[in-house]
Amino acid sequence: MTPQAARSIYEIEQIARLPRHLRQYIVEQNYHDYSPVDHAVWRYIMRQAFDFHRRHAHASYLEGLERSGIGLERIPRVEEMNEILGRIGWGAASVDGFIPPAAFMEFQAHRVLVIAADMRQINHIEYTPAPDIIHEAAGHAPIIADPEYAEYLRRFGEIGARAMSSREDFELYEAIRHLSILKEAAGTPAAEIADAELRVAEKQAALGEPSEMTRLSRLHWWTVEYGLIGDLDNPRLYGAGLLSSIGEASHCLTGAVRKLPYTVAAADVAFDITTMQPQLFVTPDFSHLTAVLERFAETMAFRRGGRYGLEQAIRSGNVATWQLSSGLQVSGVVTAFLTDDEGAPVFVRCTGPVALAVDGRQLAGHGKDTHADGFSSPVGRPFGCERPLEELDDRELAALGLEVGRVGHLEYPGAVTVTGRLERIRREQGRVVLLSFSGCRVACGDETLFDPAWGTYDLAVGEAVTSVFHGAADKEAYEQVAFVPRERTIKVTADGPTRRLEQCYREAREIRETGQGLGRLAGLFEQVRAAHPDDWLLTVEILEVLVRHGADPALQAQVRERLAALSASSAERAKLIANALRLLEN
Repeated sequence: MTPQAARSIYEIEQIARLPRHLRQYIVEQNYHDYSPVDHAVWRYIMRQAFDFHRRHAHASYLEGLERSGIGLERIPRVEEMNEILGRIGWGAASVDGFIPPAAFMEFQAHRVLVIAADMRQINHIEYTPAPDIIHEAAGHAPIIADPEYAEYLRRFGEIGARAMSSREDFELYEAIRHLSILKEAAGTPAAEIADAELRVAEKQAALGEPSEMTRLSRLHWWTVEYGLIGDLDNPRLYGAGLLSSIGEASHCLTGAVRKLPYTVAAADVAFDITTMQPQLFVTPDFSHLTAVLERFAETMAFRRGGRYGLEQAIRSGNVATWQLSSGLQVSGVVTAFLTDDEGAPVFVRCTGPVALAVDGRQLAGHGKDTHADGFSSPVGRPFGCERPLEELDDRELAALGLEVGRVGHLEYPGAVTVTGRLERIRREQGRVVLLSFSGCRVACGDETLFDPAWGTYDLAVGEAVTSVFHGAADKEAYEQVAFVPRERTIKVTADGPTRRLEQCYREAREIRETGQGLGRLAGLFEQVRAAHPDDWLLTVEILEVLVRHGADPALQAQVRERLAALSASSAERAKLIANALRLLEN
């Protein structure tokens, strides 16, 4: 590894720019924890995948794989990947398994590819229910080299980071993460997996109307993870889930999997993350992906704003930001709003800590400490105001009776009134965003919405709620704590027999790479056959070395006989062995 590749991950430009709330997800790759068996599994999958993808993957993947520097022989280091990705303006960071969708999207918006550091077990060699480094490094990273596709990923992350999610979404995420951990862990009792599957089914049934994040996650799944491209009758692979799963990659191109044109309707098609998919969607080209994404974005709260956006914010129960036409952004938990006779919002209420911002930057003096107990404000154009209030200069404000040091009175549609002594007019970027009153009473008819005894009243200025989106406008200032799952992926501790098997794999790799010590292969073969009767991958590797060097025909015959016996005992194993032999003999 070059000295530059050995830099701390936080010295990588794209990682250094990440906000604190995303950095907390990053974990050490702990490269030394990968066992010789892990590297052998990587090599088997990558050699099989490369052979298959030469015929069936999109050309951008093959070109990107060559440019990425990701080799077929051993698991890559994230530091090395950063060296390559940095040349195209991207970075990579290790995380622990599934992370919440909103965080995943935000990483993507910052041009950072999250790498699940774990490696799948040999018994999940064709398909893993949990994200792993093969899926991330060999699936996602190479195709990012295509500029059009890379921009689609970035834009998807940018839009996804604003998507509204619900409590039910998060509960389902936790249930799926738990199930994937159990399925990938060695020796998990079947009853425990069954219980986890039942919990996932229950959470899915309780989702109700899918949230924006759920529907957007489906678009991500059917493109970035499991997308096909080109002709409907003869598509090619580009989704990372297909590129990293030799089993599903071959299966998906058969008639057993329906191929559908990719449209916005894919957002309404649910998926099961723990099994192979019954249908896939085909995009004609990468530009079509962006067109569909933008079409979907038009339906989202951050574009629609208004009543729809506020309803989505209330449903989420999470911190959200509603933005006014003046540019003022109000971040907090939206709990209620009033409307006029036409259904347009005329008053919005938030509870708990609230912060005010403009253009994603918190306004000085208007953080969570100032608005610790909530925030509420009328929305719209006051009566008697010929132009939007935010556009008025001091002379025009005075004509409305709004002068600093004097009592002013405003009446809004929906019978909302504001009466108090104006203390300050605040402008940002040439527009009025806040009017601060003392001794202020805000009412809707006979109902008091703000009492003078409650202190200074800050009136948010804006004709309309133009956008509503997930999270705080200024997450760093708001100190919005993203949830990092407490449950960690299960790290398998090798016992004595496993360590001895790993040593056998290590010796076989050394012999293959150096071409020396061929005479030791017979002993390795006998040791594996006697002590590890179900292990087939090392037996394949031993045969590969013998064939490559034309060595010991008698031992080759014994190894082939052993592989035939292993194949006869399991149809799944027979397929894996047959695939390996096909490569060996081509």
